[in-house]
Amino acid sequence: MITRQLQLESKLFKGFADQSRLSILEAILDGPKTVSEIVQATKLSQPNASTHLTCLLDCGLVKKEKKGREVFYKISMKEITDIVSIARKILKKHTKEIYQCTRY
Repeated sequence: MITRQLQLESKLFKGFADQSRLSILEAILDGPKTVSEIVQATKLSQPNASTHLTCLLDCGLVKKEKKGREVFYKISMKEITDIVSIARKILKKHTKEIYQCTRY
């Protein structure tokens, strides 16, 4: 039986599994950005970027901060950066296996 904790963990990782959401997270790892800056960095359309930003906001993975007329999006907590960093380390060691994996 799947526990509630496993369900929540699975849901968290689904947030990271979408390439568009992950590209947004990657774009703001080095600091807050506006939607326009995120669109430019990710090459997503503005509506697509906004949809994924809303998802990331709703899930608590990013925060927004209004400064004057602009809204900046940033990583909500250091642990998000840590997860991406750890994923990069895993990929560095297991790139070939993960690339060749056909099970997911």
